[in-house]
Amino acid sequence: MTSEKMPEITREEFCERFKAQMLKRAGQPEFDDGGSIAEYADEAGSTYFDDPDQRFWGPEECADADMSYWGDE
Repeated sequence: MTSEKMPEITREEFCERFKAQMLKRAGQPEFDDGGSIAEYADEAGSTYFDDPDQRFWGPEECADADMSYWGDE
């Protein structure tokens, strides 16, 4: 992660990029339980955007951070 501030982007752009990063890294459209990764990303991306401290890192970094917990049970 860099310490350079993320340029201002719209919620729509942030969420689109967040979802694209998740789908790219996942390499599949669904979780193992059949749930939609795209639907999850649509909901989760907004929560990251709404938090200025997390939005600071940008959509790709936020998606990567979120995904780092996947599979941890």
